[in-house]
Amino acid sequence: MSSVRRGAGVAGPAASPGVASSGGTARPGGAGAGGLARYLAAATLARAADGGAVVAIVLLVTTSGGPGWLAGLLGAAITAPHLAGPFIARPLDTARDGRTVIAVACLVHGVTLAAAVLLYPYAWPLVTAVLLAASGLVGPLLTGGISSRLPAIAGPDRRSQRRAQGWDVATYGIAGTVGPSAVAAVAAWASPTVAALVLAVAVIAAAGLIRLLPYAPPAATRAQAPHPARTLGLMLSTGPLRRTLYLTMSVALSVQVLPVVAVASTGTLGVGAAAAGVLTAAYGVGGLAASMLIMLRPLPGDADRAMTILAVTVAAALTLVAVTTTFGAAVAAYAVTGVLNSYFFAATLAARSEYAPATARGQVFVWIGALKISAGSAGTALAGTLIGAGAHLPLLLAVTCTTIAAAVSLADRSAQRPRFWFQS
Repeated sequence: MSSVRRGAGVAGPAASPGVASSGGTARPGGAGAGGLARYLAAATLARAADGGAVVAIVLLVTTSGGPGWLAGLLGAAITAPHLAGPFIARPLDTARDGRTVIAVACLVHGVTLAAAVLLYPYAWPLVTAVLLAASGLVGPLLTGGISSRLPAIAGPDRRSQRRAQGWDVATYGIAGTVGPSAVAAVAAWASPTVAALVLAVAVIAAAGLIRLLPYAPPAATRAQAPHPARTLGLMLSTGPLRRTLYLTMSVALSVQVLPVVAVASTGTLGVGAAAAGVLTAAYGVGGLAASMLIMLRPLPGDADRAMTILAVTVAAALTLVAVTTTFGAAVAAYAVTGVLNSYFFAATLAARSEYAPATARGQVFVWIGALKISAGSAGTALAGTLIGAGAHLPLLLAVTCTTIAAAVSLADRSAQRPRFWFQS
């Protein structure tokens, strides 16, 4: 009797992400609460700067009398390069000290962002765009790249890893709320330029905190670590990672229609346009509450299977958003969607840690993070395009997209189940 092993060629859940393939063993959990606290502070600062930068740039252009097309162009200049991030992520797995790679990325982000806003009134817009593109290029190292450091901090057992992933989900939620909110507040109090400079200082401070994280030896030599395109091919050919990739992208595309839908649906819900902020806030609060629950009670079982189940629940929550006809019910539906999306996100982080090969784990984190951001941007753009035909159309598309992805993942995993042959 023989069987086909799931995910051959990748580290399964039993493998400890804290163990390096070359250079010895990292000190799993050796940093204790102090190391995790420094990680959370660094991740929150860096991700708040990454998420708030586009808001600061748009405010800078519009408040200075610039045209809307220029605000959009410069906003895209800092977001679009995220997709190229995986092509500079290989040093995460090969550098003698991966902390230095991320710290340098933080410094580049902060310095180029500060230079862009300070030069904007005096230089050609193209100069600002180039500086913002450089800032955006390292953005994925501030999101997925930082997350790739977590396994060496959290501890070797799966429960500790997944509890720490709950904290990581919280940093994304806090940063996604605090970054844009801080920019809006500082811009109103001082100016968008000052707001952008505050973000630059925050991400430079994150660089210092990154250097204080516990050291982990390199996971691979340059000869062992695959190149970016090969890493993507490995992800596509490895069942659990392939499912992580397309489920992450489909759910990201789907939930990013919600801010647009929230604005468009206030009329049918019988409330003012400002109430859209309450709906999006409910989504954010739900996500943060879920991350707290994950810290207390980490996700059990197989991350691969959990992703499929949770993707279905996200689709169900989006359906709930579509069918609600009262404002109170809509607030609850948005909160539930936030809760389920955070659980789904935690499952994808677990899958990245547990199924990625040690020699390419950093690249896997960055690839999935970069493609997630791109898919989310596509979801927002698609919702903006379709919303004129009715608030329910983007939601219908979102539910369909996520449901199909979940069904494909179920069939994909079933096709890879071990088969047994008995010989008489």
